Amino acid sequence: MKLRLRDLGSMDYGRCWDLQRQFFDALLAAKGAARSAAAAEQAKAAEGQHAAAAEQAKAAEGQHAGAAEEAGAESLAGAAATMPQAGAAKAVEAGAEDVGTLLLVEHPPVYTLGKSGHAENLLVGREMLERLGAQFYHIDRGGDITFHGPGQLVVYPILDLERLGIGLRAYIEALEECVIRVAAHYGLRTGRIAGASGVWLGAGTDYGAAPAAAEAGKKAAATEDAATAKEDAAEGAARCIGTAADGPTRKLCAIGVRSSRYITMHGFALNVSTDLRWFERINPCGFRDRGATSLERETGRTIAMEEVKALVAKSLSEILNVEIYK
Repeated sequence: MKLRLRDLGSMDYGRCWDLQRQFFDALLAAKGAARSAAAAEQAKAAEGQHAAAAEQAKAAEGQHAGAAEEAGAESLAGAAATMPQAGAAKAVEAGAEDVGTLLLVEHPPVYTLGKSGHAENLLVGREMLERLGAQFYHIDRGGDITFHGPGQLVVYPILDLERLGIGLRAYIEALEECVIRVAAHYGLRTGRIAGASGVWLGAGTDYGAAPAAAEAGKKAAATEDAATAKEDAAEGAARCIGTAADGPTRKLCAIGVRSSRYITMHGFALNVSTDLRWFERINPCGFRDRGATSLERETGRTIAMEEVKALVAKSLSEILNVEIYK
């Protein structure tokens, strides 16, 4: 399966929203058309089978000539049963190589509030936002309030999850895993927090299996001793949870997704070199005790946006098992 990538550079949020919606509607329409075509072919197959049955009944009335009619009817039945199935497959397979479009973009300063968000998490008035040169949108994704702006890579995968064979929860975890891998490329260990989507660092972050435990898990998988394998596997399940020594809880990437008929919109926003002062004007994602961070803040080095884009595309390709092309 293939996924087309479009790098939009810098684009106004409203204009990008319109473009995202166009891709979403087109994918939804194509999916509906494929289903209608498949249903029509199934109806045609049923009609052919009914006609074949009628021919068989008519053939039974004769004897010598009837036998010939019966043979012809069976041949007709076989054709009616197989040809529509092939047609339905073609209808479903039309464009089946492409599972959607991947948009990469940076936005001018803008705050977006999800459909279940709380307006009080915007800590300044609209007039102040205008003076700062920032926009505000109330949108239909999940989650609360977040910021998009220069130095932040926003990724909008518009995908058919049914074609990928995954559900919404697994899809969100795949997006998180993508960012975790990108951060690891820069030497950062990041993870998840229960009940809060996105990618995190610091106290309370679940970084996954501890290094020693992960090694024990590999031993468990390789050993032939069932008892030892079971014991080592239990040890390998140990988790590494961030403590106060890892610093305050801070968010590297926000994730907010909408899905309709398994077609996705929105996606994730990864802070690369973002001016983090923008987050001081909101409770990011609705949390009052958690801040935001960036790849550059955590690594102390300059990171090229183009390099991050390539890493995101590579990781998504591997995780979703799709070929990403331009």
